Amino acid sequence: MDVSQLQIKRNITVKAIVTPLWKEEAQKQLQSQINQVDSRLQQLEMQGQRMVTEVQKQTSNPEDPAVKQQISSVQNKLNQDKSKLLQQKNQFLQQLQTVQTLELDKEVNQGQMESFFTVSQGDNLIKKMQVEILLRDGVIEEIRGEL
Repeated sequence: MDVSQLQIKRNITVKAIVTPLWKEEAQKQLQSQINQVDSRLQQLEMQGQRMVTEVQKQTSNPEDPAVKQQISSVQNKLNQDKSKLLQQKNQFLQQLQTVQTLELDKEVNQGQMESFFTVSQGDNLIKKMQVEILLRDGVIEEIRGEL
């Protein structure tokens, strides 16, 4: 069987040019994520308090070591979950600070997407795998690499 062409999937890097609009949108998105984490932290705190109250209601002896162990377990889990959320929040805050200090017209990575392309005998596969899309305010400004 003689195959002269082949379809292959590749990852394409998507970059954006920093513009005032891009900075504004990135800051809004990060602030929204920070607000969501804050909301989850509040919910977690309330759930933890409810769980401790429930455990205390279900026992006649709050000094029982089993009850203390159960409450301690709930509080440890709560603290672990809070720690994870606080780490997330700190990451978002650092990203927000980074976005605020980015210079205009600088290129930043936005992520990746997949595409299919055709290769034939004699093509330079490495060059065909290295494709980037450059956006300015969501509009494709340039496609870099071999299609």
